[in-house]
Amino acid sequence: MTQSDSQVDVLIVGAGPAGLMLALWLSRLGINTRIVDKRTDKVFSGQADGFQVRTLEILDSFGIGERVWKEANHMIEVSFWNPDENGVIRRNNTAPDNVSGLSRFTESVLHQGRMESFFLDAIAASHPHPSGSSAVKVERMVLPTSLSIDEAAADDDDAYPVTVTLRHLTEEEATPTQRLSNLSDGLFRSNLAGDDVGDMLERSKAREGVHEETVKAKFVVGCDGAHSWTRKALGPDFEMQGEMTDYIWGVLDIVPITDFPDVRNRSMIHSASNGSLMIIPRENKLVRLYIQLTEVSVDGGRIDRSKITPEIIFNAARKIISPYKLDYHYCDWWTAYQIGQRVGNHFSKVDRVFLAGDAVHTHSPKAGQGMNVSMQDAYNLGWKLGLVCKKVMQRSILSTYELERKQIADELIAFDHKFSRLFSGRPAKDILDETGVSMEEFSKAFEMSHMFTSGIGVDYSPSALVSKPREAHQLLNEDKAADLKSDQDKPSNGVDSILDLAKNCKPGMRFPSFQVVAQAGARPWQLHHKMPSDGRFRIVVFAGDILSAPRRDLVNALGAWLAEHVLARAPKMDLSPGADPHAGTMRFKTDAAPSAVDVLLLHNSKRLEVEILRDLHETYHPFDSKLGWDYDKVFVDEESYHNGHGEAFKGYGVDPGKGAVVVVRPDGYVGLVSSLEEDGWKAVETWFERVLKMS
Repeated sequence: MTQSDSQVDVLIVGAGPAGLMLALWLSRLGINTRIVDKRTDKVFSGQADGFQVRTLEILDSFGIGERVWKEANHMIEVSFWNPDENGVIRRNNTAPDNVSGLSRFTESVLHQGRMESFFLDAIAASHPHPSGSSAVKVERMVLPTSLSIDEAAADDDDAYPVTVTLRHLTEEEATPTQRLSNLSDGLFRSNLAGDDVGDMLERSKAREGVHEETVKAKFVVGCDGAHSWTRKALGPDFEMQGEMTDYIWGVLDIVPITDFPDVRNRSMIHSASNGSLMIIPRENKLVRLYIQLTEVSVDGGRIDRSKITPEIIFNAARKIISPYKLDYHYCDWWTAYQIGQRVGNHFSKVDRVFLAGDAVHTHSPKAGQGMNVSMQDAYNLGWKLGLVCKKVMQRSILSTYELERKQIADELIAFDHKFSRLFSGRPAKDILDETGVSMEEFSKAFEMSHMFTSGIGVDYSPSALVSKPREAHQLLNEDKAADLKSDQDKPSNGVDSILDLAKNCKPGMRFPSFQVVAQAGARPWQLHHKMPSDGRFRIVVFAGDILSAPRRDLVNALGAWLAEHVLARAPKMDLSPGADPHAGTMRFKTDAAPSAVDVLLLHNSKRLEVEILRDLHETYHPFDSKLGWDYDKVFVDEESYHNGHGEAFKGYGVDPGKGAVVVVRPDGYVGLVSSLEEDGWKAVETWFERVLKMS
């Protein structure tokens, strides 16, 4: 056996969607990062495929969203099919798949492997980074074998307190047994399969020349799935809690040959006695079928996987969809899984080792949440780790990861517990059938779930990053209220938001996007496009009418105050070449690294009567000796030449006569709503003092 030693700021275990999201964040921030995965290659077929609207917004902030949007199939309508009085399935309801106005995107589906390719392209576009960090590349066929934390050094910002041993495998050792048989199935990744890490290690023992590497890391993040090695290495306190049901579902990706009229709609079909079926229309004429397997039994909590074949799954689908015909010539992938809901009690250990995605919560895939919530876990954690590594942000902020994402996981488990049972249950025969599922109740539950399933309804609890009154969150399951209440009682930063000033900019929720017009150039923009995921905080100044002398003086006084009390004191940070994906690759270097705090101004005066350099403080058009004045920070809420009126002040819920100041976190969530008046300025300064390492 050969040995080697190395050191890294962040080690990511697992190169699925969560791991790649995290690697992309850290690449954009120039952090010394490694990502390892036990598998031989990325996903080429099957696995996750659903992209919720908030996920698409996040991907768009990295320059990936439009690529997914272009290739994906857009989900527009959902159909509900239920048995009539004769037991024959009939379409009895249709509804929009998305709530209008939530986002500029709608729910979409695209193969996970394409998205992973987009991630790898975006990671490559982040380099060469001014920090000098090397490009992040997925190291495959690498398996961790031990993990230890020097807890005495955990509070030292400069320490590398986590030690991980990595074993480098051969392709044969890293290939799952089922893959060796060339079957295009996903059972080896399913929750019906056992953990194969032990088998991999056993196969590597007998080989001569095994290479093991000892890695010292500041932080380790387990994104390694439901059988997470990282979670198990942290000990029994990190075991996931929950339950498995008796419901077994199969999944087929096929090009269907059928006379079923809604095959290109998202369709939910309940048969009278043969179980349920969900149809998800995919790209490239593919359709994904989720099929309840009523003829596959659970024996003492265990299932004989040898009894599950594509033929059994497909025959179950035919029975459910009858009297309509169903056949196929092409099958791209298949798998099966057992419905269960489990979540970990802890998402991190001493804020040095973290768990994300399926490594810390699992549930059924039919609500389209698995990949989305996993990536959003990593999106929440990535900038926090990166800014702590860069010594831009206080390390205590890392504790908000568990506070925020455990709350979402608990809500997800509560939702999935209810939704999966409604979907898998037998339809009620009539109103007196107390053991059957009311199809009206099922349809209503689906329609009520839009805010949650879209990701737009995420509402983080008060903390150092979220200043809002301690009001109870609306939960999907009241039984979880007591569990989440303890999280909500964590201390905040002591700064109060003034919620009425920006009614639709709610602290703890994502900052929405509306069309605005660039003061210089008149180009219409989605305001999200001017707030890319580059690691910076944003102060959005809703200025109102700056042609009014008193208002202009107030806004400029605010600019002067921000320059002295926030911008001059905030740390500086280099930006990657891909930091602003909607403006192209950054070719020209600034004279100095920009502040970690970026200021944007939105007014509603007549654009042609406003001159940026004449009328506004330099905070709103910062000067660089190499690039000149920045004309890209000031926007107007008015009708564009070609795209209509965005009505941004109305959309954000801001009265132009009062104005507002909104602090937005690097992940696009609102941290603080304050006033344009002097009493609001100190709140902004105090908020940043408790988050950043201010000078």
